[in-house]
Amino acid sequence: MFSSIHLIADATLATESVAQAVTAEQLQTVSLTTSNVWMLVSTMLVFIMALGFACVEAGFTQAKNTVNILFKNTVDLSVGIISYAWFGFNLMYPGEFNGVFGFSGWGISLPADYTSLGYAGGAYTYWTDFLFQAMFAATCATIVSGAVAERIKISAYFIFTFFLVGFVYPVLGSWHWGGGWLSQMGFYDFAGSTVVHSVGGWAALAGIIAIGARKGKYVNGKVIDKPGSSVPLAVIGVFLLWFGWFGFNGGSVLSADAESISLVLVTTTLAAAAGAIGGWLGGYIMFKRFDLGMVLNGILAGLVGITAGADQMSPNESILIGLVCGVIVVFSAVGMDKLKLDDCVGAVSVHLTCGIIGTLAIGVLGQKAGFDQFITQLTGVAAYGAVAFTTSLALFFALKFTIGVRVSEEHENEGLDSHEHGIRGYTITFDN
Repeated sequence: MFSSIHLIADATLATESVAQAVTAEQLQTVSLTTSNVWMLVSTMLVFIMALGFACVEAGFTQAKNTVNILFKNTVDLSVGIISYAWFGFNLMYPGEFNGVFGFSGWGISLPADYTSLGYAGGAYTYWTDFLFQAMFAATCATIVSGAVAERIKISAYFIFTFFLVGFVYPVLGSWHWGGGWLSQMGFYDFAGSTVVHSVGGWAALAGIIAIGARKGKYVNGKVIDKPGSSVPLAVIGVFLLWFGWFGFNGGSVLSADAESISLVLVTTTLAAAAGAIGGWLGGYIMFKRFDLGMVLNGILAGLVGITAGADQMSPNESILIGLVCGVIVVFSAVGMDKLKLDDCVGAVSVHLTCGIIGTLAIGVLGQKAGFDQFITQLTGVAAYGAVAFTTSLALFFALKFTIGVRVSEEHENEGLDSHEHGIRGYTITFDN
């Protein structure tokens, strides 16, 4: 009888041990699935940002160039994803490297000894990692599109996009997100105020300088307004970008951690809302009117500003960052015109100026605030700026003196749609 009881007890303990082991593995699998699904949803949200950029740029530029804008925004996403798949991803995440430059091979394929539970701490799969990062890379290129719109040759633009997304952005990204020298120094950029937005902003500024202003934009010291084709379309674009930013910042948690995601989405939303108010106030101070364009750029400015520290800031700090960025973006845009730097959509002011502000804010506000951290952030901003700007400027000038970067004066005056695409974005016909 006693032996039977012992046998039953031993069997029960063995069953419980097996159950515990199975449960632990199952929990890991459930955690992977949950986090991976959130990462894929975030990827889709970031993908939607491409449509947002297309709408903003088409809405803020002249009707005669609408198809050209939409063509660039459609194809640069495709060119960016392909170049990032061929070599960009393995430049950005090279594994063991010297902290400055590394390359782990051509194309994308599963690493040796890959297991889904072993990759990225079991938070998401290799394929999800690539796709999420590819969306970020393509976003960087799109920033340039709006800044140099209405006068850049489409061939030059796509060649530049190929190199920016395939080489420049990944190498610079490896310095922080790939475990490079800035990461080792302690530089912090949660979702890319500098790594994505400032890099794109520096590239846009280089393009503006190399290509020059649109014909008739600056005449006898005056800034000549060139009305956009559709204010409603621009508004739709900004709200699509705000919507996509929930994936841009929320996905950068890199897991489905409920508390972290919730905080990030709250700080993101508050910064965007405060940015709108900042743009409203800044626009009124500067122009003595309720300027909708500045409110829209204020929203984007707040979003860019909070991106570096969305997981580090309190709600009140995120409001302050958004408000400051919303006001500053107005004065930055006016300053660009004072310098005769023609930015069709305010991309440099939104992505570069506010990207720098948001990155430096890490050393002033939030959990990492401190003098040493501020110096580290400043070092990162300077390093990214020096390399992104000089490399982009060199690329643009190389294109300028080879295939040319600017369309003919005739094409610019009459519109790129008819000459380069054979159709117009807005066509009204009447039956006889």
